[in-house]
Amino acid sequence: MGTEYVLEMEGIEKKFPGVKALDGAQLMLRKGTVHSLMGENGAGKSTLMKCLFGIYQEDAGSIKIEGTEIRFDNPKQALDHGVAMVHQELNQVLRRSVMENIWLGRFPKKMGFIDHEKMYEDTLEVFKDLNIEVDPKMLIGKLSVSQRQMVEIAKAVSYNAKILVLDEPTSSLTKQEVEHLFGIINRLRQRGVGMIYISHKMEEILQISDDVTVMRDGKWIATKQAKDLTTDEIIKLMVGRSLTNRFPPKTNEIGDVLLEVKGLTGKYMPTCMDVSFNLHKGEILGIAGLVGSKRTELLETLFGTAHKEKGEVILHGKPIKNRNAKEAIKNGFALLTEERRATGIIPLQSIIFNSVLANLSAYKKRGFLSDKKMEEDTTWVIDSMKVKTPSSKTHIKSLSGGNQQKVIIGRWLLTSPEVLLLDEPTRGIDVGAKYEIYQLIIDLANKGKGIVMVSSEMPELIGICDRILVMSNGKVAGILDMKKDYAGNAQEEIMRLAAKYI
Repeated sequence: MGTEYVLEMEGIEKKFPGVKALDGAQLMLRKGTVHSLMGENGAGKSTLMKCLFGIYQEDAGSIKIEGTEIRFDNPKQALDHGVAMVHQELNQVLRRSVMENIWLGRFPKKMGFIDHEKMYEDTLEVFKDLNIEVDPKMLIGKLSVSQRQMVEIAKAVSYNAKILVLDEPTSSLTKQEVEHLFGIINRLRQRGVGMIYISHKMEEILQISDDVTVMRDGKWIATKQAKDLTTDEIIKLMVGRSLTNRFPPKTNEIGDVLLEVKGLTGKYMPTCMDVSFNLHKGEILGIAGLVGSKRTELLETLFGTAHKEKGEVILHGKPIKNRNAKEAIKNGFALLTEERRATGIIPLQSIIFNSVLANLSAYKKRGFLSDKKMEEDTTWVIDSMKVKTPSSKTHIKSLSGGNQQKVIIGRWLLTSPEVLLLDEPTRGIDVGAKYEIYQLIIDLANKGKGIVMVSSEMPELIGICDRILVMSNGKVAGILDMKKDYAGNAQEEIMRLAAKYI
């Protein structure tokens, strides 16, 4: 072969209307190593990987696998040549079984019919090899996001890939599940698989990587060995400047009680049970807990997208009923969902459409929608959220994940909410954009808004929240006041409460 690299990508260029997404990008992947690809949202990481995987065709440059130049026209060709990719946004057929999702398009056959027995055995074999405990016959739609992520990784491994791309694989995983994933990665590394790992979690990058490549504005900036890098050095390469503080200074002042929640219980199990708390004007209340603690269900029940069994929701001292999203919006609530692709964006519509979607009644003029007003508000969203886009008419699906998230936040701000419910607001967002969103949350608190924020990243909760409500098994395990007792050992106390069996 004459090369230590299983993959060589050099001088890659890709243009879209109004934007040069890749400008001389490169990545050199050594066999049996983990190569982390880092950069802010919009840096070109996903575009580079889509060129490798045959989703996009590069305009210039060369891609070599084991020394041979290739150019894939579609993902099937990539898979046939041993290149597999686990996407951040899971593309699965939710009404089919786990094993059908794994072998989709290549079902084992016997006498011309699908051999379900062999498919079951083959799936068990892959799962056993990776130490994954999931029933192959179960409907994939009934699994948690973290289990579905593991199934997707198993599917990629089942192709006997020599190059495996992992795009934000730990964004929905608990600490224990991350350790399990790292065990799988180490096993594949020993077999000589080359892995490209995309993540914004600095600690993980330094823990799992052999090499790190940093991109900025579609260009290659640097490739270094992970052992020679620190978090601060990576951030400086990514954003082109030092980022001394991960979190903005907290300037919000807490006022009177805005929202009272008493004994809130969801209708269909498993869900939140007997949850009570107060939220003050100008307060940022964090919701912590392990996967399965029903944090998302709490927000959905508050917002009316999940049915309520019992309990009271009191806003400004008056009981209110959020029986559906329309009533919730009318009552001054906004909900930013965890899975932006499934429940946040309308991918084939423009940024304008996605920005004004929750507030259409505000644009009606004599029975018609005012294009001018919608364009003005969308321009405000793009400018205030710092959305990177060629124009307001661009399809939102062509934006990076972080920029999509910014549009959705802007959409909800246009409804002038009093209570903002945020479910993993910085999931899959780079360190520079995270800072901007933290600042935005603090600014909203400064305006007297009440903010309830679910996050799996404890440093994030501790960094910007005033109090943290910890959930376990659908119930409140405790509420910590960050300005009082827990500044030093908050992380340990949150974990103790989250693991508590109630």
